[in-house]
Amino acid sequence: MSAPRHQTWIAADRLGYGEITAAVADPIQKQGVGRAWVIALLGVLPLVLLTLGAIGAVLLVGIGLSGVNTTVVWGFSIANYVWWIGIGNAGTLISSMLLLTRQRWRASINRFAEAMTLFAAAIAGLFPIIHLGRPLYAYWLAPYPNTMDLWPQWRSALVWDFWAILSYLLFSAVFWFTGLLPDLATMRDRAETRTGRMVYGALALGWRNSARHWQVYETFHRTMAALAVPLVCSVHSIVGLDFAASLMPGWQESLFPPYFVVGAMYSGFAMVVMLAIVIRWGLGLQAMITPAHFDAMAKVMLFASVAMTLSYATEWFMAWYGGEHADRTVVGYVFAGDYRWLYAGLLVCNCIVPQALWLCSVRGNLWLLAAIAILINVGMWLERILIVWNTLSHGYAMSLWRTYHVSLYDLAILFGPLGLFVMGFLVLARLLPIVSMHEVRQVSHAEGAA
Repeated sequence: MSAPRHQTWIAADRLGYGEITAAVADPIQKQGVGRAWVIALLGVLPLVLLTLGAIGAVLLVGIGLSGVNTTVVWGFSIANYVWWIGIGNAGTLISSMLLLTRQRWRASINRFAEAMTLFAAAIAGLFPIIHLGRPLYAYWLAPYPNTMDLWPQWRSALVWDFWAILSYLLFSAVFWFTGLLPDLATMRDRAETRTGRMVYGALALGWRNSARHWQVYETFHRTMAALAVPLVCSVHSIVGLDFAASLMPGWQESLFPPYFVVGAMYSGFAMVVMLAIVIRWGLGLQAMITPAHFDAMAKVMLFASVAMTLSYATEWFMAWYGGEHADRTVVGYVFAGDYRWLYAGLLVCNCIVPQALWLCSVRGNLWLLAAIAILINVGMWLERILIVWNTLSHGYAMSLWRTYHVSLYDLAILFGPLGLFVMGFLVLARLLPIVSMHEVRQVSHAEGAA
């Protein structure tokens, strides 16, 4: 029996297995490089060069290029790190949770959501290293025996970060590549050149589409998904502990770990919505990424917005209820201090604007949905930078109260990595299936469409 219309995840104009496979594989194997792809690549190359130039400059000159000072010792680098790792955490979390809960609509978005994890986590890992001041000593974070008897300070949350991100990046790469195996075999079998057959055949690792292979694949994939959920939660909880494990007012809160996990899911879903809109248009995948997918993702963003609003309110309440003068002063500074307009923008982007998603007409309008997703990511970046600025600018000692002054280098490392992120997806779209063919075919079969 066919699924109800509101639960149908494959559009009626492309129902057969062959059409699904052709829609994903032909842009890679049979169609040439389009003009839009070339324009997009040329458009992001300046941002890539800007990123490389900014990294080279800070390695040569030092972090004095940024706006940090003796009080606000963290700045754009750390805020960017938290923002990018939040986006990265969401990709694998989205894919694994939807797999475990048997949500059919994950089939059309999980592949590029997992790729988003790899690109975002790799970009995030750059920021703490270039912010060290002496990046050549970054390897000291790894516990290795050496003649100097140097061992990491295991009580430092920054050391936990090193292991959390490294473990998560390796895990996400294995999870993503494993999900590719059936599709790589399809690309191998459809390849028209010897080089294509050899390359995709090597990557497919001998996949034969046998019942034994599918049994092992399904068992392994679900086991990895079950491991992914606690791993993802632990990674961003540890990022939250970078702040909560300190003694600074406004940071020393037990709310931070779950608050950071929800924030990661929030910004990650917003980024997935943006990617889905662009990929759907760029590759002509309207039959596989349907309005129902955007409706489901919009509802998740709405839930996350409500959770984030409650988290902000909890911060304010606990500062008042705890009675600590420094905490109350920081909250007062948040609303009336030097960064008050940025905080107002944060509340508008994260709390007020997403409430429009209660309306079906807004969830069904891709232009409005894209605008809301962009504003959410802007708001989440403002949240990360203000967590740093507000507390460090207004700590315990009044004599150390200083504000942060943005430099050109800060702007370069803020906007430049977006070019790296987009370029990664442009290259991926030309080499590998951006949508999971075998999972979409399963959904098509389950809905009785094939």
